[in-house]
Amino acid sequence: MWTPMYFFLRHLSLTDLGYSTAVGPKMLVNFVMDPNTISFYCCAAQLAVFLVFIICELFILSAMSYNRYVAICKPLVHTVVMSQKVCRMMVAIPYLYSVCVSLLITIKIFTLSFCGCQIISHFCDSLPLLSLLCSNTHEIEMIILISAGFNLVSSLVILLFSYVLILVAIFRMKSAEGRRKALSTCGSHLTVVTVFYGTLIFMYVQPKSRHSFDTDKVASIFYTLVIPMLNPLIYSLRNKDNQCPGSVVYHPKRSQGSRPAPGGPRAAPQSRSKLMAHLVMTNLSVEAD
Repeated sequence: MWTPMYFFLRHLSLTDLGYSTAVGPKMLVNFVMDPNTISFYCCAAQLAVFLVFIICELFILSAMSYNRYVAICKPLVHTVVMSQKVCRMMVAIPYLYSVCVSLLITIKIFTLSFCGCQIISHFCDSLPLLSLLCSNTHEIEMIILISAGFNLVSSLVILLFSYVLILVAIFRMKSAEGRRKALSTCGSHLTVVTVFYGTLIFMYVQPKSRHSFDTDKVASIFYTLVIPMLNPLIYSLRNKDNQCPGSVVYHPKRSQGSRPAPGGPRAAPQSRSKLMAHLVMTNLSVEAD
């Protein structure tokens, strides 16, 4: 069964694999080989690939939060709003945008003059490379600051707005089971978002005077290698909710003997609040992490 949740999770896994693969193999080679060097063009390729996937992951996480908002707040039109065409567009646009930003930053950095052969205790990230430049870095610093601020703020605004609406909808539910289910299914995504955004904000959105090379190195290794390993573990914590998605009965059949007589009393109609809670829980049972 095609669901938006698993579609976005596939692309989240792809971005995790992309930027961790850009850094991890070279780091492992450096552990066993001496000297630990990287060529000019390999460094440029590593930076470009890393930026493509790290920027794309920001907006995929935002798309996942919007999908949760539609699933919880508008369950009746969820399959219509989050159609396959819409989901593909929500993934294709971040990929194209991240490629453009990555090429801009990479070309700007590697067209400047480097101070000969330099030693850097880091992988080829944008901020550590700036310390190796002999040219004026004011322009590229502003480009990195503006792009990082825009990417973080715009994607974070979508996340916060979606979750504010989700919380409002949850607290309006009269069913305690519906509230519990809605809150629990958002837990894994909120955990990933908090760890990922917290590390990026600490790394990129702070004044240059407060940057410490050692702490930046630890932070960058954390979000390039540790977070991609944590994401599958975090999302798999909710896997038990998806073991029997087919057990939800949408149109139960009644036996011939259980039908009421034509003139007999009819069952009381289900209240609107209970119906909406049932629809949300049904949606989440299929969409749960």
